[in-house]
Amino acid sequence: MNKIVKYVGLDVHKDSITIAIADEGRDGNVRVYGKISNDLGQIDNVMRKLISQNAELHCVYEAGPCGYPIYRHLTSKGIDCVVVAPALIPKKTGDRVKNDRRDATHLATLHRSGELTPVYVPDQADEALRDLVRARKDIQISLRKVKQQINAFLLRQGISYPGKSKL
Repeated sequence: MNKIVKYVGLDVHKDSITIAIADEGRDGNVRVYGKISNDLGQIDNVMRKLISQNAELHCVYEAGPCGYPIYRHLTSKGIDCVVVAPALIPKKTGDRVKNDRRDATHLATLHRSGELTPVYVPDQADEALRDLVRARKDIQISLRKVKQQINAFLLRQGISYPGKSKL
């Protein structure tokens, strides 16, 4: 029995995920499935329901502050999933009104047509190292700002620090 290919667009936010489904084929139906809470169990329920309809799923969502747990979860379950950079999503001229339903539908449609370029999803070790490097850089910037504030305070008090700080 042939599987029905469905392209699933996920508009992911901190608390919710809006899901749209595009059926296979250029003229395939595109519909909004609904909105669920951003919970892996809820995602599992939706995916199980779609798979039970003899569907082969291809999921897509935008990279963002929520990270890659959804990608890792879906791929660990054997479901094809890609993450795309928001800047690389083709936009129509005149498309100014954005909402979750339109975004999810747009993602599903573009994924079906093959117009999306996936980004590299780091494994958990690479992501942890990336986070550590970013945290170190943030601390260095904060340290420099605090030193400038201290030097400005001393200067307002008539004290000039003649040397250079080792930090």
